[in-house]
Amino acid sequence: MTNLAAPGTRSKPRFDNGPFLKSLIGVVGTLMTIAIAVALFKFLTGLAADDGRYRNIAIAIHIVTVLPCVPLGAYLLLSTKGTKLHKALGKIWITLMVVTAIAITFVRGGTDFSWIHIFVPLTLVGAWQVISSARKGQMAKHRRHITQMYLGALMIPGLFAFLPSRLMGMWLFG
Repeated sequence: MTNLAAPGTRSKPRFDNGPFLKSLIGVVGTLMTIAIAVALFKFLTGLAADDGRYRNIAIAIHIVTVLPCVPLGAYLLLSTKGTKLHKALGKIWITLMVVTAIAITFVRGGTDFSWIHIFVPLTLVGAWQVISSARKGQMAKHRRHITQMYLGALMIPGLFAFLPSRLMGMWLFG
């Protein structure tokens, strides 16, 4: 179908996720951000148990880089795309995710991995796909890759981080 609107009034193609995904991202991003905020508050105020795991440099780097990824990623997925701010914050988000993935591989000396470490290569491959598709101007692929990375490589392992035996779970529930 031909767009008969005047050239200056044609709308640019939108690369946002549909209403279901936007709602899902908004809900899970908000809930995870609240859980993080409460857990950090409890830890910093001494209301949560302190078993010292965060003193491991790899865990400390992982925590410091992954926690801002939750609200920042949700913001990027829900805000206006293509702006200078979006591009700058997107580069920060991808960098934080890559550092997070690399740091977690060194928690147990870089040799003892559990099933959750499957998210490391998924994150690294996802980061490459996100960057590659953006550089090629393939915005639909870029959106798909970044959404999969946010929900699959950040939210799924994030849920496991809140199990009572894990650090964030201990801080939140302990």
